[in-house]
Amino acid sequence: MVVGGSLAGLLAAHVLAAHADRVTVVERDRFPDEPEPRPGVPQSRHIHVLLEGGQSALESLLPGFLHELRAAGAPRVGMPADMVQWQNGCWFRRLPASTYIHTGSRARLEHLVRRRVLANPSITVVQGTEAVGLLGDASRVRGVLLRERGDAADTEPRPVEADLVVDASGRGTKAPRWLTALGARAPREETIDTGLAYATRMYRDTSGILGTGTLGYHVVPGPSQTRGAVVLPLGDGTHLVTFSGLRGDEPPTDEEGFTAYAEKLPHPFVHRWLRASEPLSPVFGFRNTANVRRRYDLPGRSPAGFLATGDALCAFNPIYGQGMAVAAMNAVALRDALADPRRTPTTRRVQRALLSSSRQAWDISAGADKHMPGATGTAVTGGAADRATGWYLRRVQERYPGDPVVGAAFRSVLSLAAPLTVLFTPPVARAVLFGPAAPTPAEPPAAREEPVI
Repeated sequence: MVVGGSLAGLLAAHVLAAHADRVTVVERDRFPDEPEPRPGVPQSRHIHVLLEGGQSALESLLPGFLHELRAAGAPRVGMPADMVQWQNGCWFRRLPASTYIHTGSRARLEHLVRRRVLANPSITVVQGTEAVGLLGDASRVRGVLLRERGDAADTEPRPVEADLVVDASGRGTKAPRWLTALGARAPREETIDTGLAYATRMYRDTSGILGTGTLGYHVVPGPSQTRGAVVLPLGDGTHLVTFSGLRGDEPPTDEEGFTAYAEKLPHPFVHRWLRASEPLSPVFGFRNTANVRRRYDLPGRSPAGFLATGDALCAFNPIYGQGMAVAAMNAVALRDALADPRRTPTTRRVQRALLSSSRQAWDISAGADKHMPGATGTAVTGGAADRATGWYLRRVQERYPGDPVVGAAFRSVLSLAAPLTVLFTPPVARAVLFGPAAPTPAEPPAAREEPVI
């Protein structure tokens, strides 16, 4: 039984179908027939990207998926070639792309995954129904309690037994409370919250500024300049624009305030484009952006027969664009743990594999957020090792806007396509420790740089 029919739940069900006679996905929403936003995915109207690590994971799980995604019109954006990008007072050189992201609507990508996964006759979905509790005791989970949405709160939920329950219900999971009700221990939670909020609106580029030459804009926030902006194509001639700000400086969700917020950015290039473009939607806001990691992997923290995946296990500040990639990487970790002939796939062993697959994303997201002004939470403070790593990474960040070697390595890490150790290989370490920061453009670069032959 998989609780939650979003990406993490669908991909977990796909993996489990190779090991079970029947897999049931329980989803509180009713799936739309077309790729449309739905209430259970409150971020679906905002910018989503599929990082390279997620692309590889999805292709491994669903061969041919990337071809389907491109055929459906999802743009493929090369980094840094296709973007005008600013960070820490520097413009990025538009060097030949070393990594690619897929942009486009979250609803479209999820629709394609859903169509592929639910074509398996071993997988059934129960829609318009929510899980309200677990069956079992402190030692083992044996099923779930279900209630159709719309039923009165005092309606007796129906019990459904299952050999394995997977919580893929997302950031708002209630599983820790359900486990406590069984007499089990809730997972220890690690949190870092900057109070970041963001707001998004859809536009059409009537000026023709964004097209084949430049596909998007990015103002990257940081401790010294905390406002951010992203402009990315959806693939149908429209663009999503997202502004972000920390607690007390949240971007407004009214039309006039949204446009005015662009004037607060450190350079007017996004505001100029905004004023010349046609707005096509209301402004949508989002506020629940804390990093939260639930340590079900620790001894005694999870009964047998229960796993957590996706945002229910590890939720990231969405500004880093990691959620969809990690959902797919969790599913690959689940597949590999269940198929490992050398080890019995105990609950704790499999849960540790799931958490391990999200560790790099956590190190990036939480590691950056703990240095933001006003960050709060149980995981904000670090030790001497964190300080030493932080010193090195600051030098990496100073060099990656203009240095091809450092830039390619850092982008491969940020895209979850290569491990953090890539940043310490000899060519990168030499440039970081002994080389000066490479020159960067004085103004927003209007064109890509040609490859050096």
